[in-house]
Amino acid sequence: MIELHTLKKAPGSRKNRKRIGRGPASGTGKTSGKGHKGGQARSGYHRKFGFEGGQNPLHRRLPKRGFNHEKRWPMAVVNLDTLEELFEEGAEVTSANLVARGIAQDFSGGVKLLARGELKKKLTVKVQAVSAGARAKIEAAGGTIEISSANAQPSVAEAQAS
Repeated sequence: MIELHTLKKAPGSRKNRKRIGRGPASGTGKTSGKGHKGGQARSGYHRKFGFEGGQNPLHRRLPKRGFNHEKRWPMAVVNLDTLEELFEEGAEVTSANLVARGIAQDFSGGVKLLARGELKKKLTVKVQAVSAGARAKIEAAGGTIEISSANAQPSVAEAQAS
């Protein structure tokens, strides 16, 4: 019968810790496995991430790649089927509304509307970009579109206050 007082550790599951600096017979005496002098032999040593012993590190040996355009900003994407579900007839849909409701992320480029799904409600849409298909579907439903610049976009806090 197994009871708490009869339990034993599995053989080999526990190792004794290495006792360093306990004389030459131990095998880890004198320098305690740290070699002679230098930062790594001293307490408090911390190697920088990517440090390769003074050799030029990999991140500096490899060439730079790519290019970041100063006027290109990431945009959150919202589809028409989402607007159809979440907004009522005649509502004003702005990028700040979408971000405040958690439908779109707050990206520096604003919100782009795409054409997935159908739209049967008349909506007033004020976002930073609209695809051609989405524009056609909104106008076919009797709605209007106003394109605003990403920089003129009100903050999420302002949208929640109104």
